[in-house]
Amino acid sequence: MISRREMLQLGLVSSAALAGLQLGNPTRAFARQSLTQDQLLQFEDFGNLTLIHLTDTHAHLKPVWFREPDTNIGVGEARGRAPHVVGEAFQKMFSIRPGSPDAYALTYPDFADLASTYGRMGGFDRIATVVKSIRAARPDAILLDGGDTWHGSYTSLKTQGEDMVRVMNLLGSQAMTAHWEFTFGTQRIQELIEMMDQPLLGANIFDAEWDEPAFEPSKIIEANGLRVGVVGQAFPYTPIANPGWMFPEYSFGIREERMQQVVDDLRGRGVDLVVCLSHNGFDVDHKMAGRVRGIDVILSGHTHDAIPEPVIVGDTIIIASGSHGKFVSRIDLDVRDGRMLGFRHKLIPIFSDVIEPDAEMAGLIDEIRAPHQAHLSEVIARSEGLLYRRGNFNGSWDDLLCDAMLSERDAEIALSPGVRWGASVLPGEITREDIHSVTSMTYGQCYRSEMTGEMLKTVMEDVADNIFNSDPYYQQGGDMVRVGGLGYAIDPYAAMGSRITDMRLLREDSPIDPARTYVVSGWASVNQGTEGPQIWDVVEDYLRKQGTVSPRARDAISVAGK
Repeated sequence: MISRREMLQLGLVSSAALAGLQLGNPTRAFARQSLTQDQLLQFEDFGNLTLIHLTDTHAHLKPVWFREPDTNIGVGEARGRAPHVVGEAFQKMFSIRPGSPDAYALTYPDFADLASTYGRMGGFDRIATVVKSIRAARPDAILLDGGDTWHGSYTSLKTQGEDMVRVMNLLGSQAMTAHWEFTFGTQRIQELIEMMDQPLLGANIFDAEWDEPAFEPSKIIEANGLRVGVVGQAFPYTPIANPGWMFPEYSFGIREERMQQVVDDLRGRGVDLVVCLSHNGFDVDHKMAGRVRGIDVILSGHTHDAIPEPVIVGDTIIIASGSHGKFVSRIDLDVRDGRMLGFRHKLIPIFSDVIEPDAEMAGLIDEIRAPHQAHLSEVIARSEGLLYRRGNFNGSWDDLLCDAMLSERDAEIALSPGVRWGASVLPGEITREDIHSVTSMTYGQCYRSEMTGEMLKTVMEDVADNIFNSDPYYQQGGDMVRVGGLGYAIDPYAAMGSRITDMRLLREDSPIDPARTYVVSGWASVNQGTEGPQIWDVVEDYLRKQGTVSPRARDAISVAGK
């Protein structure tokens, strides 16, 4: 008799065989300059249920350039395990040919050169084409949105998220969970929920005063004669990573016991499949998959990981679908008698030059952007190199933001949050939209204050532990805080409080004195009442004065074991 795990492994074989269509044929086709939409969407229907997953689009309606990380350090059991593998090592792990379209989409080497060949990725008009194509073959396919959808662009900021609600309503999403959505504040969240055609699910969101559930924990969706239980898991540390004073009515947390309770309840109600629509982050999902019984599929979000094959933990498969609209995941499942017996999966790359835009969605996007188009398209400056953000430490976009704060705010040290969102910019023009892609948020004030060297060390150590704690359940942050004017060494594998050494003030080439006070500028403070100009205005003023910027390799951060 074949065990359930053996059946899942057979499903993985099917998935790997299908990956040959994804990672092999398109590569050769693109080399012949003949990759087609049909090839990108090629999929042999399997089983009796289809899931479609999209996550972490960060309100990027139009196609973008987005370079994947050059550093993604895993600690503890995650060390050396996907997604904590980058570049050539990632290509080798998944048999991706260097220079291929998949190498361009999934890794960072030669990004700027490959971008000129393979073009931008994403765009909701292209995503709509993909979703409609899947639904043409599988009319009952379930589309699920992993969150970080309403935030991250100029139009989302100006419309307070309404633009993305309209887009997702048209796309036909059937449930979502959330993270950055809460930074619009409690009142706006409730207003947007009233506009939505889908529920916002959050089994782990409670009323802070009454300690009872504040959002629907789950939804049962009927598809092709099956009952699919979808559990929403919002980002557990939203009030820590973001300003909790904007949504004081809600409390969050991983709440593993609550997840088990909701899963058991769904099983008791006779569902055929349990799907966790998660914004935990991949490592948290990996741990949860090994501890919570009864979850068949985890659709993972938050950490922006794009992994071309599912990861199996026990009887659970974890799907990671990337960010910024670069990918859509299709998962076909064989579900019988309340059990998942096999699956096939494809991480579909959204090459915007290949996939035909959907006319209806394109029209809506044009309507949303029309009042802002002239403002967004204004050229502010030029860059002689690639601007990117993504990786555990400073990227060239982060360096530029820090340079702007050091100059415009007359500071000795600049601190920029280690957020993962924001599109890349190829050498050439920098528009106002490019600036907003990496800065738009509801608390973007650029402060100027004083910190002692001791306080700086404490801040750096706290952030490092949020990222590099060996227990995923204690990882609360994004990537490492970006710094300007400050150099340091870090050992991600050291004990808490001992990771950061050799801190120095770059302009004096002198060690940071714990007792000395330094002038520090930063932005995105979670503290209420933070004062200062908006960061996008600071950056624009700086760029106008510079005219042309030249990103350069910097060696102010030394990383042990990298």
